[in-house]
Amino acid sequence: MNVNGTVAEGFEPVRDAFVRNFEVLGDRGAAVAVYRDGHRIVDLWAGTKDVDGTADSAPWEHGTAQIVRSATKGVTAAVVLLLHQRGLLDLDAPVGEYWPEFKAAGKERVLVRHVLTHRAGLPVLDSPLTPEETLDPLRGAEAVARQAPVWEPGADHGYHALTYGWLTGELVRRVTGRGIGDWIAEEITGPLGSDLWIGLPAEEAGRVGRVGRVESDSGTGTGTGTGTGTGTPGNAGGLRSRPKRSIAEAYDDPDSLTRRAFAAITPFPDQNDPAYRAAALPATNGIATADGLARFYASLIGEVDGGPRLFTPGTLAAARAEESAGPDRVLVIKTRFGLGYMLHGSASPYLDTGSFGHPGRGGSLGFADPESGIAFAYVTNGFRKTVTADPRAQALVRGVRAALAA
Repeated sequence: MNVNGTVAEGFEPVRDAFVRNFEVLGDRGAAVAVYRDGHRIVDLWAGTKDVDGTADSAPWEHGTAQIVRSATKGVTAAVVLLLHQRGLLDLDAPVGEYWPEFKAAGKERVLVRHVLTHRAGLPVLDSPLTPEETLDPLRGAEAVARQAPVWEPGADHGYHALTYGWLTGELVRRVTGRGIGDWIAEEITGPLGSDLWIGLPAEEAGRVGRVGRVESDSGTGTGTGTGTGTGTPGNAGGLRSRPKRSIAEAYDDPDSLTRRAFAAITPFPDQNDPAYRAAALPATNGIATADGLARFYASLIGEVDGGPRLFTPGTLAAARAEESAGPDRVLVIKTRFGLGYMLHGSASPYLDTGSFGHPGRGGSLGFADPESGIAFAYVTNGFRKTVTADPRAQALVRGVRAALAA
């Protein structure tokens, strides 16, 4: 495997894991980036730009970007927290204070905090949207405003796989008057110099490869990606890849909250469609380079190349303080959430207990670990069946952990 890029001395275990992802775990095209104390220490890429590429196809290059699915949620969460940090949004205010139409159907007591912590009781839509309807962010906002909660808001938690984007996106629009993609470009990624978008600009479309489903060459199986919590090696991916029966049944049952949450858009859009990529879906369709996503996380916890730190110490502490934990009513497995971020745990192991970030269904991952100064991102064009902890991303995380322990 021809791997391009650089690795700082001592972080060779990350490169070794990256090579093995192609040789054993079925990666077709991917990149990984790691920052430490605001400086890039790992920047690797390999394979083809398109998941269905051949040896003669366009190679993955340093500037190649890919859709990162739910890893988008970590970027979206930062917008809401930054608005709170600036005094423009109260996390403990009812959503309806900013968005009056949202009060319908018994949602008067849904708080902004509930939205970020997956406690709003709104993971599903009784009337799912079509792919065409999702291109207009107002249609999604109108749909969740009409929707009645499926549990008492604040009483429990369950992953808002798709509705999270419409909830947060409309809050940002109501508070700022701007679409969330524009706000991110103007307030975060533009000043930071980070290649990351929610709503891909037309001039950047040529950098993005085709994505699709892949399976492991190792024959270890696929599933929900439930993890060990510490990244301890077990099978080839270091994680249990086959789902428990209860989890598999939840995904198979059309009436379960699990199935319905992921079917809030039916059928799910073609992620290679230029119109889908150009739209702004703050839960699912962010597009980034590995370096762009890692650089974003690095900026949350410290200065990056001399630039300003985004989160104050208070905002950082709030972002990674546990707000929801235990059996997830949608994902079925146990999950932990802070304010918009999935926290280190069995569902999505990062470096250590203080790490916070967000995985993307099928592979991608971005997170930060303030104690070690590490910011990490992995992006791929090949999606597996994993939901929260992909074996390829986890192998790379173990590589970082090994380097830090050496």
